[in-house]
Amino acid sequence: MKHAIALLIIWFIPFTGYANTKQSTSTNQVTGAQTWETHVDGVLFSLTQILPDQLRAFYVNRGFTVEQIESYASSCVYMTVLRNDSAPGEIHFVSNNWSILTDSNSHQIKSVSEWLESFKKRGIKKSAILAFRWAQFPPEQEYKPGGDWNQGMLSIGLPPGITFNVIARWDIAENEYKAKLAGVQCAK
Repeated sequence: MKHAIALLIIWFIPFTGYANTKQSTSTNQVTGAQTWETHVDGVLFSLTQILPDQLRAFYVNRGFTVEQIESYASSCVYMTVLRNDSAPGEIHFVSNNWSILTDSNSHQIKSVSEWLESFKKRGIKKSAILAFRWAQFPPEQEYKPGGDWNQGMLSIGLPPGITFNVIARWDIAENEYKAKLAGVQCAK
């Protein structure tokens, strides 16, 4: 019986790791954009608001019109960072496996492929679409311990002003780990 309980505890730890971690929030004094950040099992996970006007300006300068990029600019977008500082191995994630939780529902992140398909159907220039793709957080990636990381834009797909929780998931040697950011707010 003791062996079974020990195995259950060992199995359960990676799934509850985010429950006892600290989260920090900061605000950029110039833009007012907020950042939410946590460290879980040697991995840093952070979201920084990108204001809708910042997104419009960024993409208009890359070939979109204001009208073409408006649906994206108002879809609750974050500069997203996932960094493997000191996890016990190489982390692998698929952002479509992350959960977005509001008071009333669970949502999936609006994927890069969904945005690309929408832009192609609307006849947006290939050069603008390419610039869009390269600025996005990777849909799937692996990071080695010692600081391997990436950042990019991530569309949550919620309206401005909504508050939500996000659970990022990754695995190490097929064992699942999670990090939770609570009380994240979409920029207005």
